[in-house]
Amino acid sequence: MEYRVVETFVSINGEGQWAGELAVFIRLAGCNLNCNYCDTTWANKETVSYQRMTKEMIGDYVEHTGVHHVTVTGGEPLIQPGIRELLDYLGGLPKVQVEVETNGSVIIASYANMEQRPAFTLDYKLPGSGMEANMKVENYAYLTEKDTVKFVVSNREDLERAKTIIETYQLQGKCGIYLSPVFGRIEPAEIVEYMIEHRLNQVHVQLQLHKFIWAPDQRGV
Repeated sequence: MEYRVVETFVSINGEGQWAGELAVFIRLAGCNLNCNYCDTTWANKETVSYQRMTKEMIGDYVEHTGVHHVTVTGGEPLIQPGIRELLDYLGGLPKVQVEVETNGSVIIASYANMEQRPAFTLDYKLPGSGMEANMKVENYAYLTEKDTVKFVVSNREDLERAKTIIETYQLQGKCGIYLSPVFGRIEPAEIVEYMIEHRLNQVHVQLQLHKFIWAPDQRGV
């Protein structure tokens, strides 16, 4: 099995529970959604250039970096053929912790019983994304404390919807919960003020660190 890999690099995790920590990124080509704020649209085009890599090649690269946290991202990694085989392989490497960044439109039930289960960072696509109809809220039954639900917020309506989802599915205490502003659309202070107003305990506001450390559109970071 070969995987379409568009990027491999070492940086810090920009968001989620491991934000600020070193990670080795494996970015796979292709996505089943088209969010209007997507910052990796180039990786989703059919014409994108990519390298075909086996799980062994990817594993060798990961081990060569010496970084223990692996973030498998995209695109949408869970639509890739053979992805479970890759996750099993990476999870079996010494000292490695695997995280999967997924857009929330793919059911994760089949991964819940993996011996080396990865951590999932699931997006919930709010109305401002234009993709909310694709969300699979049944995924929340399979979350653990090492998983994350991330709400990317464009406006006040998105904040109201995020609050509804958090409360309806009782996410507080079940997993990490993060509210992240769409860069340039909403001020982080507005999110914090909303959290104070509604006493959103066990919820984090999080900025995309890589967009402050480097240029917002820079790749490979």
